[in-house]
Parts: sequence; C-alpha cells; structure tokens
Amino acid sequence: MLFSESPRRGRHVVSLFDHSGYAVRPWAEAGYICLCYDILHPAEGRIEKVGAGEIRFIHADLNAGASGWPRVRNDVAGASVAMLFAWPPRDDLAVSSARHFEVKRRELGADFQERAAARATEVACLGEELGVPWMVENLISGLSRLWRKYDVIWHPYEFGGYLPEGDEHPKWPKYTAPREAYTKKTGAWTEGDFIFPERKPVEPEILENPPTKTGKIVRGSRHFMKLGGKSAETKEIRNLTPRGFSQAVFEANAGHPSISMEAAE
Repeated sequence: MLFSESPRRGRHVVSLFDHSGYAVRPWAEAGYICLCYDILHPAEGRIEKVGAGEIRFIHADLNAGASGWPRVRNDVAGASVAMLFAWPPRDDLAVSSARHFEVKRRELGADFQERAAARATEVACLGEELGVPWMVENLISGLSRLWRKYDVIWHPYEFGGYLPEGDEHPKWPKYTAPREAYTKKTGAWTEGDFIFPERKPVEPEILENPPTKTGKIVRGSRHFMKLGGKSAETKEIRNLTPRGFSQAVFEANAGHPSISMEAAE
C-alpha cells in the first residue's frame, strides 16, 4: 500500500475525489505528504516528488458506502493530518444537468441525488473524526438543497492574483484563461479552523463568438466557450481545481498553529 511505504512521520494533507493533485501541490512544495484519492487513479497508485514533499495518487471508490472510505480511514489512522479537502463530482447535483435527472432516476435509482450528496456529508464526518479543518468544494445548488447552505461563494478569477503575470495553465492553456481569469460560481463548505483566503482578483477574460444564425452574440471566457459536451476529457478540465485558489488556501492556512509543519515537530 502506498501509504505504508514510509513511516507515518511528517504532516499530511488528504484530498478526496482529486485526480489532478493541483489542490495539494503548494502543500507538497512546502514538504507535506499529500494523499490524493480518486476512482480514476490506477490500482497500483503513483508517487510524485514535489518540492520538499510528495503527492501520492491512490485509487479509491468514494461513492456512498463504497470500499474507499474504510481505505482512507485505515491509511490516516495514527497519522498527523493537517487538512482535509474534497472535490466531489457535480454531475448528479448541477442544475445544468436537471434535464437528465428523470433518466438518471430510472437508471441509477430514485435516491441518486441523495447518494451524490452523501459523498460530501461523509467528508464532514471524516473531518470531525480527524479533528482537522476541512473544505468541500462544489456547485452551490444541489448541496445547498440536499445538505446545508454553503459558507462561501467564489470564482476562479478572484484568486488569479496569486499566480504570476504571464501565467498559463501547465496542461490546458487552450481551455483555461491566463491566470485562470474565468468566472465559475462555486461554493465552499467549511468547518473547523479552516480559513477562507483573501481574494486577489484579476480581470475576467471575455471573448466573443461570431453571431449565431439568430444574431445572438455569445460572450465568455475560453473555459466557457470551449468546454461544452460530455467527454471524459471535457469533464476533467471543467472540474480542475484552480491553481490560484489552491495557492491562496495554502497561504491562508499553512501558518495556522494547529496546521503548520512546526506543530508536528
């Protein structure tokens, strides 16, 4: 098992439903051991050395009642965990997918939305068990109705100032504005000592498509313009954690007395 390849020493950050690892990269740079669990990771897992720390990509099914939850709990038992993040899938909760809900009820069961929301409530339970600050990120509509109201609303462009001028996305510059200057209304559900970071906004990117046959002009960022459709790649890009937001969260929280590296020494 990846976690047991080294002693349970040092500070750890746990990130659930995390395929890219962008959320924890600033923590790894600073020396934390970061555990990213997602069903899309290969069964054998992968370790990436980052700065003074590392990111461990671990396969886990985190659907409600699935085997991934005992796996996570076993991995972190007795470890020094500093922070818990979660980025649950949005497809079964987003208002934009409402037209597909009737089909999903037939195919997945009448309680498919409740089971989707349970991914988030399970995170809250885990955070309370560990006694650590935690944050769940998602669209504001579904979870607000099925769980509780979000604590904060934010957009990626509001944290673009944490990225350097001239920054481009390392993997998807074609679809992501420089410095992640795009709008995407997002909710954060938090608890414990989690500190929501100061916003350092940049000007949102506004592009304009040629008029349609009806004369309508569509405006928005490339993220909005080029990421339609249902392909796995499109969904992955749409759901990537903004790097500016990740850096902002790290800077706001890593120095907290209960979280800092010094607290483990």
